[in-house]
Amino acid sequence: MTTTAATPQQVLETVFGYPAFRGEQQAIIDHVVGGGDALVLMPTGGGKSLCYQIPALVREGVGVVISPLIALMKDQVDALAAVGARAAFLNSTQSPDERRAVEAALLAGEVDLLYMAPERVTVPSTAELLDRITVSLFAIDEAHCVSQWGHDFRPDYLALSLLHERWPSIPRIALTATATDATAREIVTRLDLGRARQFVASFDRPNIQYRIEPKNQPVQQLLQLIRSEHPGDAGIVYCLSRASVEKTAIALAEHGIPALPYHAGLDAATRSNHQSRFLREEGIVMVATIAFGMGIDKPDVRFVAHLDLPKSVEGYYQETGRAGRDGLPATAWLAYGLQDVVQQRQMIERSEGNATYKRRMGQLLDAMLALCETVECRRVQLLAYFGQQSTPCGNCDTCLSPPEAFDGTVPAQKLLSTVVRLDRERNQRYGAGQLIDILLGKRTPRVEQLGHTELSTFGIGTELGEQEWRGVVRQLLAQGLLAVQGEYGTLGITESSAAVLKGEREVRLRREAPRTSRASRGSKRSAPSDLPAEAAGLFERLRAWRASTARALEAPAYIVFGDATLRGIALTEPATLDELGQVSGVGAAKLEKFGAAVLAIVRGDEPAAAASRDEPAFADEPPFADEPPYPDEPPYLDEPFNDIPPPE
Repeated sequence: MTTTAATPQQVLETVFGYPAFRGEQQAIIDHVVGGGDALVLMPTGGGKSLCYQIPALVREGVGVVISPLIALMKDQVDALAAVGARAAFLNSTQSPDERRAVEAALLAGEVDLLYMAPERVTVPSTAELLDRITVSLFAIDEAHCVSQWGHDFRPDYLALSLLHERWPSIPRIALTATATDATAREIVTRLDLGRARQFVASFDRPNIQYRIEPKNQPVQQLLQLIRSEHPGDAGIVYCLSRASVEKTAIALAEHGIPALPYHAGLDAATRSNHQSRFLREEGIVMVATIAFGMGIDKPDVRFVAHLDLPKSVEGYYQETGRAGRDGLPATAWLAYGLQDVVQQRQMIERSEGNATYKRRMGQLLDAMLALCETVECRRVQLLAYFGQQSTPCGNCDTCLSPPEAFDGTVPAQKLLSTVVRLDRERNQRYGAGQLIDILLGKRTPRVEQLGHTELSTFGIGTELGEQEWRGVVRQLLAQGLLAVQGEYGTLGITESSAAVLKGEREVRLRREAPRTSRASRGSKRSAPSDLPAEAAGLFERLRAWRASTARALEAPAYIVFGDATLRGIALTEPATLDELGQVSGVGAAKLEKFGAAVLAIVRGDEPAAAASRDEPAFADEPPFADEPPYPDEPPYLDEPFNDIPPPE
């Protein structure tokens, strides 16, 4: 495809099939087409990719896209090929002949967009290759990876300042969905984007319902969520450890839910297979560590669940943002308990970082805890973290079931007094379980053996139940009135505790509102409830056709058409190719390839069988001789970067 003479609007309509730009897309695209540098902060699902794909198709030459995960490049290239764009990638998954064929196509002017990992850019032969072609722009995707304080730091991103040094006249666009003001400043500094225009879109994802609830048998809670609200839906479940991933995936599978594990302890072939199934099959639930998800362009993920507390709000936002990229309703659900807080505090204290590093990690955790414990709108607090103001959303748990805030000063004093008496009178420190047993007056063998029945605080806390006391401990930790101490996670007071004990500071706590599950949608996945009955039936027939077509093409279903496009077809029931071409998401290439089949389904006829996948692009190009092999790149992000030393 050669679209150099086309305008951005023409490319948007003809190639991608969208009638209009969203938000600041047009301003960003016009700026980059004009040769300007840009830093784009835009939420996942906000249309970031169009901000560099369209300029690459409009400007003369090849758009070079730096992407952190080579495991996803093939799907990104396939998605572009489906709309008629000439895209390719260069990475270590290819054979020497395949790489040489791509290089030949580049030199022949037959590629519009080229994907590569940051490690590839620093290879001398890559720079020499780029010097031989016309580069239209450099796009640095997932730019937050350059931040050493970020949640997905990649050391190789630090070398990307060479793009400006070696090719100063070529525009650069850095994009991320996750960046506070501090992270954005670091991106600007490390990528030498001081003169770049910054575009900051709203971080709000109104289609996502944020819910955080106390952890109590989390796997059973997760099963209830899936069965009652998301039967048959694709979803991602995040766990902190590899063992928890395996255990949870097995438990879901035993209950009839198609779940797959994904973590860095699995071999590369298994990870690749599981990722491929998640992208290509419908209704798969991926249970994973943070090793999974960056760059996953699956628009119909209907829920993201966390069974462990994320380390930061940025990480939480990035991970929950993988739900509902198509703009349709989705759920972000987190089960959060006292042990999560203790565990995260211990991990920070045990880390090898210096005091500055530990203090910064503590601040990130405090912000995450504040989000979990807020009695206000979750979305208001989440957006405030990224420096954006908003009003209560009406679509999060604290809006739908407001928790009660109460004066918890007396319970706090009782708990802190118990900690003080054990420490000062007996030189003893314990975890939450022993403290709660003392307050509840439980005569357990351990309480009896240690003589804790003699404490003045023994049995003075019977006004609260065990789970309520655990909530008090959790919230005092979140407010900095308790501290995790030592390798065994015992609890101690802080400097701020004194004011509470003296009655000089009020402690506000939240009491959880009773949770009622949303109405079950039945045991099978149903069409969207907002569609009329006739449209819902057509939607399901289109989904079935899409699934079989995607299998024949060996491609993810969304590469054929997304759910939003199928909904548009089901509602409008186009009778001609011209009418079908007016549906959002139906570009010229897809209209030509799939139009007849879609119209047959709308008429109620049987569509023709889907064609098999085309031969790989550039397969017949002559190879270059005597070319050394490329070095390997890490195809997957490891968890959680244990081999990377903390920044000084």
